[in-house]
Amino acid sequence: MNANTNTNINYQAIAKELAGMETISDRDRLTKLSLDYYHFSPILTEQLQDKRGELAIFPTTEEEIVRVAHTCVKHKIPLTVRGAGTGNYGQCIPLQGGIILDTAKMNQIKWLKPGIACVQPGVKMAAFDKKAREIGWELRMAPSTYRTASIGGFISGGSAGMGSVNYGQISDRGNLRRVRIVTLEAQPQVMELSGDEVQKVLHAYGTTGIITELEIALAPAYPWQEVIVVFADFMTAAKFGQALSDSNGIVKKLVSIHAAPITRYFAALQNYLPEGKHCALLMVSEYDFAPLQDLVREYQGEITYSKSASEAIKGTSLLEFTWNHTTLHARNVDSNLTYLQTFYFTLDRLEQLYQQAGDEIMIHLEFLRAGNKAVPAGLQLIRYTTEARLNEIIRNHESQGAFIANPHVYTIEDGGNKQIDPQKVAFKQKVDPYGLLNPGKMRGFSK
Repeated sequence: MNANTNTNINYQAIAKELAGMETISDRDRLTKLSLDYYHFSPILTEQLQDKRGELAIFPTTEEEIVRVAHTCVKHKIPLTVRGAGTGNYGQCIPLQGGIILDTAKMNQIKWLKPGIACVQPGVKMAAFDKKAREIGWELRMAPSTYRTASIGGFISGGSAGMGSVNYGQISDRGNLRRVRIVTLEAQPQVMELSGDEVQKVLHAYGTTGIITELEIALAPAYPWQEVIVVFADFMTAAKFGQALSDSNGIVKKLVSIHAAPITRYFAALQNYLPEGKHCALLMVSEYDFAPLQDLVREYQGEITYSKSASEAIKGTSLLEFTWNHTTLHARNVDSNLTYLQTFYFTLDRLEQLYQQAGDEIMIHLEFLRAGNKAVPAGLQLIRYTTEARLNEIIRNHESQGAFIANPHVYTIEDGGNKQIDPQKVAFKQKVDPYGLLNPGKMRGFSK
């Protein structure tokens, strides 16, 4: 069955029932806690802008989360779990009101050792890396919201980021090792999933359990040098990006390619981005800067910016101009811009679609591993006119063999998955039989 917001619920009484936990009912603060970066999409803006929770709760322990789960089941209250709210598709926006469970205070690193760590969901990614680097390790991947994003939020609502050029997406086997969740059954249970079983909660928007603990695989930490390379020709820049991503002897973490005129939206980098040039924003090991320079020469590029790891850590990282921060910077200049998420898979397909783009589509690439190879994926900027035209662009890309992970929908199936996952649906029916967890986000569960 589906959850329906019970307008007769007395949320002041619910707050008293959950005495001992911090709760928030102030409307302005609830508005902030109810939203994410859904406004990147004009379509989602129209659909989600008025959605609000009725009460926010900040548990600090798994035992408190069990209490919240029990209360929600008892009163049939919808429950939406929130990380840091840095998602873009309304993952943590409560469609049917109810309680927002904010994991910010569940922020302990339980243990940390070479290659693996156990954390609570509210641990911030940048804070975790600072600690992990003390023993020579770091997160395998992270989004451009790295400074503020939480690990649990990324696992629940994210997919890829810096580091994905090496380790693919979070859903790739081995990146998440174990997860501990609380269910919303008649008697809430604590359950552990490991191995392939973790797929049941990965990128599930918190619809299949409340995560209380995660065991994640780590990567060896390197001193990451940040570099900007400019090119006169976009496809040369793209071919350089592919060559760097394929260069087994050059250790890298970020390969981000931007077609002009995207570069003009990066106000803080204008001294390094000549007008009309296309650019690569890179993070490579300091130890491999010399062979990188050789590759730059081979592709007739020019290095205009280079900061050592110790210099880069003091200021704004180039990461914060890549992935969906590119969209953020562009929209700060022109709010009519939106974006798509596209797997081109090959440079030939990329070139074909680039030639068709005109002024309506500006190509932004991130290289990541898919299967056994590095592929170009786009977060293109789109000059938005109408929903019909946006859907036409999507159909045109798909008809030419590209894969679109649609960022203008809020359900799991209609975004990146493209199909109902029977395993996730069956698991949700087991752990959330009343449909209270983030209702409306898993289309396959609807009755």
